Amino acid sequence: MANVEHRGRPAETFGATAVEGAPRRLHAVRLGLWLVAAVLAVRQVAVVLTTPSGERLTDLETWVGPHGVLSLTRAAEQALGWGWTFGTLLLVVALGLVAARALPQPVSRRTSLFAAPLAISLLMLSLPVRNTLWLGQTSIVPVLLVLVGCFVVRGERSSGLLIGLAAAFQPTVLLFAPLLWLTGRRRAATATGITFAACTVLAWAAMPHDSSAYWVHHIAGAGLGDRADDLANQSLHGALLRLGLSGPVELVLFLALGTAVAVLGVRRAVRYARDGQLLLAVAVTGCAAIAVSPTAWQHQLLWVLLAVVGRVGRRASDRYVWPVAVILVMTLPATMLLPHMERLYPLRDNMVLVAALAAATAVPFLSRTSPYYRSPIPTEHAVPVPARFRHVPVVPFLRRVLTRPNLLLEVLLMRVTYAAYQQIRLGVTADRATAEHHGHQIHRIEQWLSVDFEHWVNHAVVKVGWLRGFLDYYYLSFHFGVPLTILAVLYVRRPVDYRWARSALGLATGFGLMGFWLYPLAPPRLMPGLGFIDTVHGVQDFSKPDYGTLTEFTNQYAAMPSLHFAWALWCGVVIAVLAPWWMKPVGMLHPLFTLSSIIATGNHWFLDVVGGATVVGAAFGLQYLLSGPRATTPAWTGRRRREAAGPRPSSAGHGQRTST
Repeated sequence: MANVEHRGRPAETFGATAVEGAPRRLHAVRLGLWLVAAVLAVRQVAVVLTTPSGERLTDLETWVGPHGVLSLTRAAEQALGWGWTFGTLLLVVALGLVAARALPQPVSRRTSLFAAPLAISLLMLSLPVRNTLWLGQTSIVPVLLVLVGCFVVRGERSSGLLIGLAAAFQPTVLLFAPLLWLTGRRRAATATGITFAACTVLAWAAMPHDSSAYWVHHIAGAGLGDRADDLANQSLHGALLRLGLSGPVELVLFLALGTAVAVLGVRRAVRYARDGQLLLAVAVTGCAAIAVSPTAWQHQLLWVLLAVVGRVGRRASDRYVWPVAVILVMTLPATMLLPHMERLYPLRDNMVLVAALAAATAVPFLSRTSPYYRSPIPTEHAVPVPARFRHVPVVPFLRRVLTRPNLLLEVLLMRVTYAAYQQIRLGVTADRATAEHHGHQIHRIEQWLSVDFEHWVNHAVVKVGWLRGFLDYYYLSFHFGVPLTILAVLYVRRPVDYRWARSALGLATGFGLMGFWLYPLAPPRLMPGLGFIDTVHGVQDFSKPDYGTLTEFTNQYAAMPSLHFAWALWCGVVIAVLAPWWMKPVGMLHPLFTLSSIIATGNHWFLDVVGGATVVGAAFGLQYLLSGPRATTPAWTGRRRREAAGPRPSSAGHGQRTST
């Protein structure tokens, strides 16, 4: 299928000629990418091999021992584990190299240089590869066999032999036989079917009991070792069982939906294969195979990652949505992609299946004949604004963009970033003694500076019921709502300013996480002996504080710097810079009320507020250094572009106006 496309490809595309002609900067970047791939590979292997025996390579161990096919000594079992792990690693590398070579033509020189290390790095990060290494599975083999059969070997019979062998590992790979047949490679399709049948008969003859268990229980949907409705089974069958369907109704619905997905997926794959996007055609067929398989465990889902090669969207800014979504789905747990909301559980529990169904049936991948395939609508950039300093911006290619970013991509990245923020904040733990020791340090410094007014404010507010209620409510309610509202308004009304404001907020949050890690600090209300009153949560057991429903999701010692105040100050700065004159004083009320609430409720020291202001200032400063001064408004740049377009005839006949 792919031999016609890749036969006669210039050797320099992936050979020495392209490397010799590449600029030195591309050499350095490529070397860095290969280093990243190597580090990821070493890390994955180290994680597996340093885990105690019995907790790793569990699927491989079912084949050895008194109840397995092989009976080996302890030393031989250990050697087999090491050999299996390194062998799987080599298969992953081979898979990345073949996938990079199979990219649809034409590809740029930069893409040809970077494709292989990027592909290997993504494979190393993906959940299927990590699970395969951990469990000792063979799921890399079928994918590699299909890719080698489609893109490496010559001759239809050889291709069919390899794909049929892959189908013997995963029977739903037989979907590639119709793809081969409908794209004119009928000998390959026939060889695929014959090889699959021969391998299956041989397996029955050699291991009748295991073959019976596989075909009767596993392929029938019962699964081997795990229930078919387990979250790891990302097939239509597993999803229907998780939705509560069972019996004949579920079986009929699964067969109907599976047939529809298989037919539609193969039809789309044939269209992309004839269009010259052969790797995409393979990925679409593999995604359809995932959906129609009775059991598709996590280590068998690599086909979805291959779909990242498809191009979606007419605008250049939209091109990143599909690949970023695929990479996030295949590398992160579903809990990081969607919030902890019960009505979203059906989607969250089937994220990989949703991605596979989308790739197989719905995503509008561009045809190579489309004018937008190679030349999407370019991103509109603002006119550079001169900086006061000669070397600003430090990164000139981070030009200011006038158009608003893709909303889906923004929401997805924000969700992942916030989930990572929660995980890091919760994961940065410290013992109580260290946090309280730092609390005493902060208290002594404030006493020396004569700014230790937290205790007085805390007890004064407690005596005024309405004020205590207002500040408690403000502390609990406005921390997230106000920044999100400002971001939403900027996205709709001021897309040019939305980007730098969003980046500054992200940098400030990152600096805050560094502070939590470097200096765990007990807030005033968790300092025994100082007499602070927790106005929000009540009297606390300092050894086991209680925050209600959020107790398990909160790091009690993440106080320095105060991100409550940092985010509020960010809001105030953005409003002060962008809002009309009459709104600027109103915008500063939010940092003031936030400062009052975090001090009055005993949740922060005053120096935490200073730390919050510091990280906000550092964030805006770093953002300025990296990308230069804030871009001008769209109206101003539009006027400048009209002026820069050159002279235009005057309607009154008074000559021409020249640009300034």
